[in-house]
Amino acid sequence: MAESDLEQLDRAILRELAANGRCSFTELAERVGLSVSAVHQRVRRLEQRGAISGYTARLDTEQLGLALTAFISLTPTDPAAPDDYPDRLKHLPEIESCYSVAGDESYILLVRVGSPSDLEELLRRIREAAKVSTRTTVVLSTPYEGRPPQL
Repeated sequence: MAESDLEQLDRAILRELAANGRCSFTELAERVGLSVSAVHQRVRRLEQRGAISGYTARLDTEQLGLALTAFISLTPTDPAAPDDYPDRLKHLPEIESCYSVAGDESYILLVRVGSPSDLEELLRRIREAAKVSTRTTVVLSTPYEGRPPQL
């Protein structure tokens, strides 16, 4: 097989796993046209190379009592302060993701909480821990989320 064929097969495997991480090796083999043992070896190699960094379940946050999703932008109050905001905030479990960004803000946080008062309390704790100013955008609805990258 040519190298481009290998790459196409790996991409097909990654596409299938991104759509359904619980797909069995047998199902995966049928979908990409390889033997079960060949798919197993390729998946193991993709994991070792870091192309697959893990498997996870997608949770319904509303059923978990976390109906309010928001993005919180962080701007340092002291531009000379060390850029260690992720470390200062990692103890806050409401923060699902932390993105370093270009622009006026330094970071944007994706947070999930149960209510507006929970969000208000979280904002207070973020400002206190990181010594930053915040700008918050509340999510009204999520037409789609967690889409796999185009492969």
